[in-house]
Amino acid sequence: MKALIVGGGIGGLTTALSLHAAGIECCVYESVVSLRALGVGINLQPNAVRELCELGLGEQLAETAIETSTLAYFNKHGQLIWSEPRGRAAGYNWPQYSIHRGELLMILLAAVRARIGADNIRTGHHFSSFQQDGDGVAAHFTDRGSGAAVVARGDVLIGADGIHSTVRAQLYPREGKPVFAGLIEWRGALEAEPFLDGRTQVMIGHYNQRSIIYPISGQAERNGRSLINWLTLLADRGDGAERENWDRKIGQERFFDQFSDWNFPWIRLADLIRGTAEVFEYPMCDRDPVPRWSFERVTLLGDAAHAMRPVGSQAGSQGIVDARVMAHALAGATDPIAGLADYERRRLPAMNDVLLRNRQYGPEIVMQMAEGRAPGGFANIEDIIPRRELEEVSLSFKQAAGFDTNTVNTQPSLNVGRAAS
Repeated sequence: MKALIVGGGIGGLTTALSLHAAGIECCVYESVVSLRALGVGINLQPNAVRELCELGLGEQLAETAIETSTLAYFNKHGQLIWSEPRGRAAGYNWPQYSIHRGELLMILLAAVRARIGADNIRTGHHFSSFQQDGDGVAAHFTDRGSGAAVVARGDVLIGADGIHSTVRAQLYPREGKPVFAGLIEWRGALEAEPFLDGRTQVMIGHYNQRSIIYPISGQAERNGRSLINWLTLLADRGDGAERENWDRKIGQERFFDQFSDWNFPWIRLADLIRGTAEVFEYPMCDRDPVPRWSFERVTLLGDAAHAMRPVGSQAGSQGIVDARVMAHALAGATDPIAGLADYERRRLPAMNDVLLRNRQYGPEIVMQMAEGRAPGGFANIEDIIPRRELEEVSLSFKQAAGFDTNTVNTQPSLNVGRAAS
């Protein structure tokens, strides 16, 4: 069996590693000419870390990332609503990691080059279309360097090409643009003094005005510092937003005034924003759930399959799990079509559920509950939200997303074929 993977991001590269471990030949086609360590932070939940460790990447992650100890929610006044241990501190057999997205990509890229060979990573190949028949699938690309047309044949085609997936567009030609969430986000990162214990992820505010902050560098931690990733969000109709521009550098005047007094005793967010040299703007978007990902020999993965709002730190982690489940399904199937159908059966219902939950705030609903019940603040959080209610919100989302402690610790391994090497 040979698989053609469209997209050399986190999901596509994890798919390549997973297929290789299952003994399935594959080739990655990426539109950009050079894969580089771009972006800011990403959180990897224990269900995703488990899969990356089974691929032999545990040591690199531990060296590069921050092992997250705690997740904490605060209201806009900096008062604690809810906190819980994360990763191994919460009883998982694997940690939760916060890591620079570009560093994670480089870890995956190095492993793919070493295991399947650099010749099987075709950068500068822009996907245009596919045709399939009883014998396989043909994918058409344009070489961005020469302009030449390139045709590749394989047994399956995997669209891991993100929220603007061209593979998905051929499967769903009338779908149109991503769905704007009515929120604009701004992101940045800078080195500073650690906050709290130096390993905590915090969320502050409420749905229409909030911030997410966490450290992302093991090297900075070893130097007694913290590379702090911050993200702020504000409600916006998006009339002036360039929704198709996903990495636009902007000035702080676009949003800073509404966070200018968010300096709290335990973190000085306004000062962090002021000190950040480069700030990037993103419109928050997702896509509506679709009834199918797999069409005979062609399927979707990660954001191409279930682009979701950045709620609950799920998008990147679920793409990694997609890749592992797909490789397991293909390795155990009687034919590629049956394997892709099994992958869809195992993943699509849960991911569509999480996608819709994220539109209803996901676990971050506790901040909205606090804002709605006590907009001026509170003396004791349990006077407005009983602890039992907070616990139920947290557990319900974990169970829906498949990363509650029991599921992650007890589910059978997805490792197939030879050991990662």
